[in-house]
Amino acid sequence: MTHFDPRLTAARPDLAARHLQGKVEAARFVEGERYEVIDAQAPVRGAPAPDAALETEALMGEHVMIYETTEEGFAWGQLESDGYVGWLPANSLAPPGPAPTHRVAALRTLIFPGPSIRLAPLAAPSLGARLAVVREQDRFAVTAAGGFVPADHLAPLQRFESDFVAVAERFRGVPYLWGGKTSLGLDCSGLLQVALQACGIPVPRDTDLQERALGAAVAPDAAFGNLRRGDLLFWPGHVAIARDRDTLVHANAFHMMVAIEPTADAIVRIRASGSELTSVKRL
Repeated sequence: MTHFDPRLTAARPDLAARHLQGKVEAARFVEGERYEVIDAQAPVRGAPAPDAALETEALMGEHVMIYETTEEGFAWGQLESDGYVGWLPANSLAPPGPAPTHRVAALRTLIFPGPSIRLAPLAAPSLGARLAVVREQDRFAVTAAGGFVPADHLAPLQRFESDFVAVAERFRGVPYLWGGKTSLGLDCSGLLQVALQACGIPVPRDTDLQERALGAAVAPDAAFGNLRRGDLLFWPGHVAIARDRDTLVHANAFHMMVAIEPTADAIVRIRASGSELTSVKRL
């Protein structure tokens, strides 16, 4: 049998997706059922337990193929956006509703139950969440579910940002959260993924996958003399985004937040921790 990355393969010894039959070994194969994330964000964990490690997050409006739901309320499946496999809270999912028309373009917005900002919000979806808008009323976009969202916080699905570095910079000061990808907290690869997706660029979730998939390699020695805005600097388990020749932006556990700092300082500090730069990639 061919080896498949377990992060991106809906297969376990006891259960696997039907389309993998003949490619992986499993006791049982199932078709799966498509669901939609209905919470602002849903944790995707490595095991069906509330204290299991957070692997990533799924945003409102994302679709997930679910292959198993447990009596304890966990659903095992694969995200359609980046192929990531894990366990989600089953109550964060519902059968797909109307097709989304807009995405959240602000770092975070609020969904109100009516056309008034004085009402208690129902949810607070983050940048990249997808919503089905049916009409506008009093500067609000009204969703198919009856929620009212500030229209200025949304953009049509077909309209993308033009500068992913500027998107990443908007997260400056957001806390570092392993597995996170929202304005409440994110990690280095989550920051890069959210920023690139805002520009319509598909990207894997984890740094090793990103390093292999994105851009063309630039010789590090040559790059440091001429780093360009948008160049990606990779270390084992870490990625940073060049803002210009001298500074970068990254979510990191040293500052415990998204920080902007001199590139040279970051390289020296990370080297002192025992990690050397592995590549510079140019999109």
